[in-house]
Amino acid sequence: MRVVAAAMIMAFLAGPAFGQAPAPMPKAGEQDKDKSPTEKQAERDAEQAYKRSLGNIPEQKAQDPWGNVRSDNSAKQDSKAPAKETKAAPKKTKTGTSSN
Repeated sequence: MRVVAAAMIMAFLAGPAFGQAPAPMPKAGEQDKDKSPTEKQAERDAEQAYKRSLGNIPEQKAQDPWGNVRSDNSAKQDSKAPAKETKAAPKKTKTGTSSN
């Protein structure tokens, strides 16, 4: 009984996989089917229409996806030169060593 149930489960799982089989591909050495003149003309017309449609797309300006996250101050700080320090801080030594 278990063997029959296992075989049925495998059959049900394998069934949809056969439905995904690709269209028949030409075998090695087979020639492609010749297209009729109307198919060739339709292909050329479609290509020309595609190229025309690409020309109708306006130029896009560069977008900054993080622009609304950054504040205006951070962009100004990057462009400025770093501030000069007036006082040098004394160097700290490691614990357990003396500089004297």
